[in-house]
Amino acid sequence: MSEENVNGAAAPAEAATGPAFTVEKIYVKDVSFEVPGAPAVFAETQQPQLQLNLSQNVQRVGDNAFEVVLGVTLTCTAGDKPMYLAEVKQAGVFGLIGFDEQTLDAMLGTHCPNVLYPYARQLVSDLIQAGGFPPFFLQPINFDALYAEGLRQRASQGNLADAETAGNA
Repeated sequence: MSEENVNGAAAPAEAATGPAFTVEKIYVKDVSFEVPGAPAVFAETQQPQLQLNLSQNVQRVGDNAFEVVLGVTLTCTAGDKPMYLAEVKQAGVFGLIGFDEQTLDAMLGTHCPNVLYPYARQLVSDLIQAGGFPPFFLQPINFDALYAEGLRQRASQGNLADAETAGNA
């Protein structure tokens, strides 16, 4: 019989001899949806413009546990009038054991957001539709490319040491 983690998942076979990654908990940390001009906004005929902002925050919550919070903010405007604002902070607690600092940083900056994004994407879509707007689906995001760009930016600013251990995409 295999050993089990606290969350009921079977323990990885390589946990005793090599690096191990586990998803301990996924949850919504914060959510907000606003339609400031309702109900007049539903009669708007101008083409809506969307602005997407992503953020990420990483915090150590135990010896080998990290909370990663993926923030998604979607702002929709028509002309200069706001139609809606959807903000989601999707979070997870991840167990990472046996990784060197550079690989740990990459896991926190790429793998963890990849796990969280589908949950945030679904929640944003549900909020927008529940708010009375047509269904909207966020496109897939390449967190590997975002992380690599973040490393390049930090390296170009002369923060070479920080470039490898920033923990953010």
